[in-house]
Amino acid sequence: MNQFKKPETKSCPNILFVSTFQAQFIESDFEILKEKFKVTKLSGNGLIHVLRLMLACFKHDIAFCWFASTYSSIVTLIMRTLHKKSIIVIGGVDIAKDEKLKYGIWINPWKALLVKQAIKLASVVIVQSEEINKRVKMLANYDGKNIIILPTAYDTNFWQISDKPKLNYILTVALCNDKKRLLIKGIDILLRTAEILSDFSFIIIGINDKVIKGWNIPSNVQVISAMERKSLLKYYQEAKIYCQPSRHEGMSNSLCEAMLCGCIPVATDVGATRSVLNNTGFLVKPEDPAELARALKLAMELKADMSSIRKQVEKYTIVYRKEKLTEIIFSL
Repeated sequence: MNQFKKPETKSCPNILFVSTFQAQFIESDFEILKEKFKVTKLSGNGLIHVLRLMLACFKHDIAFCWFASTYSSIVTLIMRTLHKKSIIVIGGVDIAKDEKLKYGIWINPWKALLVKQAIKLASVVIVQSEEINKRVKMLANYDGKNIIILPTAYDTNFWQISDKPKLNYILTVALCNDKKRLLIKGIDILLRTAEILSDFSFIIIGINDKVIKGWNIPSNVQVISAMERKSLLKYYQEAKIYCQPSRHEGMSNSLCEAMLCGCIPVATDVGATRSVLNNTGFLVKPEDPAELARALKLAMELKADMSSIRKQVEKYTIVYRKEKLTEIIFSL
């Protein structure tokens, strides 16, 4: 399924937009779809949400589900039974299986079975990169014939390189409201790396003060709470290096936003990160502070080619995603 063209005679379908929580990247797809289609958004969890989803399936032509979950599995099964179409967009947690951190839907046997069937039954499964494509096929143990690779979109007009020179500090952005999230995002690894690179300055944005309380924060690390994107833009534009030390990722929004602002990327080889960097910056093994420190040191010595770094991501525009999502939906 590589080419999608809008049939001239096909009517505009009603779309059920499903998610378990709100996030900017999810909202972006909702805004894209509602420009061209009649879209009903249902976001939530629990038994009442399940009942709402089940009833909504009867009233809509296509279900568009963000994340492979127990909720999307129910929706996909009902839509298939009703001879209707469904789309599942794979994120990050839905390709994770980390027994040690107890992270990812695949560590639960019955949820894994539901998600596996949902992926196979869906009319289309959208993934963000070839790495995630392979991961989904491995976890679901199938040929992946319904998979389409379509990267997440970014506001390339907002995330811009500044005219001001870069400052020599290392930036990490990770929304962390609990200890597990800190570990998923590799913040513990980053702090150990900062101890090695005691002459370097680090700024970490997005961590709740209560979560980090009691942790040993090196003196060269500044921790800042989450902020609106207008405030965040300044840090992306200032920082010479963006570091993503994650143990797990899908296609990291923060990494892509930082690259759009010309930051040299230093990131762990997880999720879609290899495709995002595409031989730009430094790719390292996860959970290795020494290797991460070496890469950051090398990055700090470079003169950043900000335009080349930006070009790796600026192709992932909202216009492109809108065009492709429209083609996919009209192809069903």
